[in-house]
Amino acid sequence: MTLKIDLIKDRILSDNYFLLRNMTYDLTRENGEVVRHKREVYDRGNGATVMLYNRDKKTVVLIRQFRVATWVNGNPDGMLIETCAGLLDDDAPDVCVRKEAIEETGFAVSEVRKVFELYMSPGGVTELIHFFVAEYSDAHRANAGGGIEDEEIEVLEMPFTEALEKVKTGEIRDGKTVILLQYLQTSGLMT
Repeated sequence: MTLKIDLIKDRILSDNYFLLRNMTYDLTRENGEVVRHKREVYDRGNGATVMLYNRDKKTVVLIRQFRVATWVNGNPDGMLIETCAGLLDDDAPDVCVRKEAIEETGFAVSEVRKVFELYMSPGGVTELIHFFVAEYSDAHRANAGGGIEDEEIEVLEMPFTEALEKVKTGEIRDGKTVILLQYLQTSGLMT
């Protein structure tokens, strides 16, 4: 099924940190009916994330950092446990996750494996996230991690079973992290 989309208006509301657009378009349904939509679309670029895991120790490396959007939406301290991630900027997704891993966690992983790419909030955000997994060992530790410049990141190495339990208790509520933890659980990589 192919829908016909006629753009009526595309106005930039903000070009501050990312691009926020106000769009009006006519959508012609399969039955020929035309429906007018008015939407705001947030374009922050595409990103990539990586789950670091260690089969021998049965551990994963996650980070905890402040996320203002969660604070605005009721997360009392705004801190979120998540996989390391970042915007692609001009990098290929695999290059991006290697950079983010060393900056945020301190682990320099060379081999990363892409598992899929997903739109995380397609109702209003353009971002497509590339998901990776990478096996790490203590030998991959290059520095203490913690992010760069204005980031305040705590590195968390924890048993895989503890991370799964934190999903159940609601302590881990980041979508990309839950998805990658479930991927590890169902893929057999941690057995």
